[in-house]
Amino acid sequence: MFPTAPDAAPSGRVPAARRHAGPLPGARAGALRAALLRAAPALTAYLAVRLTSLLVLALWAHRQHHGVWPVLATQWDAAWYLGIADHGYAHELGTRYDANNLAFFPLYPLLVKAVAAVTPGTRATTGLCLAVAASLVAAWGVYAVGAHLHDRRTGVLLATLWAALPVGLVQWMGYTESLFTACAAWALYAVLTGRWLWAAGLAVAAGLTRPTGVAVAAAVTVTALLSLRRGVSGRVLAAALLAPLGWCGYVGWVGLRLHRWDGYFAVQRLWHNEWDGGLETLRRMRQLLMYDSTPELFLVLVTATLLASAALFALALWDRQPLPLLVFSGVLLLIVLGSGGVYFPRARFLLPAFPLLLPLARHLLRASPRYRVLMLGAAVAAGAYFSAYMALVWPSAP
Repeated sequence: MFPTAPDAAPSGRVPAARRHAGPLPGARAGALRAALLRAAPALTAYLAVRLTSLLVLALWAHRQHHGVWPVLATQWDAAWYLGIADHGYAHELGTRYDANNLAFFPLYPLLVKAVAAVTPGTRATTGLCLAVAASLVAAWGVYAVGAHLHDRRTGVLLATLWAALPVGLVQWMGYTESLFTACAAWALYAVLTGRWLWAAGLAVAAGLTRPTGVAVAAAVTVTALLSLRRGVSGRVLAAALLAPLGWCGYVGWVGLRLHRWDGYFAVQRLWHNEWDGGLETLRRMRQLLMYDSTPELFLVLVTATLLASAALFALALWDRQPLPLLVFSGVLLLIVLGSGGVYFPRARFLLPAFPLLLPLARHLLRASPRYRVLMLGAAVAAGAYFSAYMALVWPSAP
């Protein structure tokens, strides 16, 4: 999965006994260390931004006599995932709204349960630690994609911008966004570098993590199928067929559990989530921007994020980003903008769409150093403020 260098004999030829054995363990470890060293500036910048945001949250929470730990580890969606890790999934559909935990995909709570069984501390501690660890893997993947497509500076800036997003605090909460972004970023990197089976496996993992995992599967499958025009390849064909199995597998399992073919979608309807082609999104935007004289600040932020994401996708098309990135971002945008469900979490739903930040990263690299520093400083400050506001002032889930 991670960027590696090929292992070769001093003469430049691979020994016959080694041609099908893969790289030696020592060579793999050395290549992994070298890749990590190359990514160190991006990971350092990512940690600096996230720690700045955490400091702002801690100071704000202290002034409000509010604990930071519950916000990060045990509230809202985190409570649902911890409940699944503790008690498993519901057996019936029921009729209560916002009450059926089958709406939440299984990989993250299964990891929490498995890791908590062999480590000290509570499952809430385990879940938060897993989210933070996954965020670092995600930042590394974001860097790897940017560096592969352009250069290391682009990769560092891309990871920094991803860390500074206005809802970036979710990356260090007991939520699935960090794990999902890690799977998505490395799946896209695997496609870009021709590692098709890695791409398929990571797409399966993404499909078991969030409903929007279908966007990762689409990126892998569409790119694989189109690449088959250049010649048939068993690995590429296998990747195209395997990539959707995570998402399809969980949706199918929910249907079997509830004894109805549309079981998962019935659960989503109980969570007020149905796809309406964007009618509800337009209605909420129109209400907020034209008729609400005192709109809630967080909802204004959500609206601005949706509009900016659509504009950035248009720039990505103009820049002719590689197909897997366009498919991933496009399907993700289509799901989020076309949903008729709840409005306020949609900025968070777009958190994994890091390819949309590539035009910004390239623009900052072409700008003067002074302008770049000012823009990055403003992004970090705004991200820290809005993250703390989302956690401590906004009364509902992020």
